[in-house]
Amino acid sequence: MYKSILGLIIITFLFNCCKKEQNPFEISKQHIGLLTDSTQVKDLKSVYVNDSIVKFIGGDEFTGNINNIEIFEKGGKKLLTLTPKQSLDSTSTIASIRILDERYKTNKNISAISTFKDLKANYKISRISNLINSIVIAVDEINANFTIDKKELPANLRFDMDLKFEATHIPEHAKVKYFFISWNN
Repeated sequence: MYKSILGLIIITFLFNCCKKEQNPFEISKQHIGLLTDSTQVKDLKSVYVNDSIVKFIGGDEFTGNINNIEIFEKGGKKLLTLTPKQSLDSTSTIASIRILDERYKTNKNISAISTFKDLKANYKISRISNLINSIVIAVDEINANFTIDKKELPANLRFDMDLKFEATHIPEHAKVKYFFISWNN
């Protein structure tokens, strides 16, 4: 009897020691910190217990506008902007997340303050889209889109809307302006 109780205590202790705690700033394909691709809007208060959640309510649910949800630290620093799949639906999951705080990083150390050189060295670039004032670099491996302002590009590439961008067109020192994770599955 004594040996079985001691054995149970040892096994319980080993399981508790091996339990890995989730990094609240880690980004992967299915989660950002404690937020997962299946987290519903109604569950955000339990995910961000120590942070402030600000929901913009447009006042007219018939306009079809998506109401973004902003996450702030208690000190006031903006961390994330979440866009739910369905407007005004507490059971909706999150469609996309704009990462604003540089502490949020992928397992390859890519964050909101990374450069194009960092992206290119760590991930396979899936596609590059040419927009009016920016280019968007998609990395399907982590469901991410990185926006780089065209001001970071050479002058001869900024205004040609027909140009199909290649990775060689983008200077390595070009800084990421916005960093999004999309969960539109």
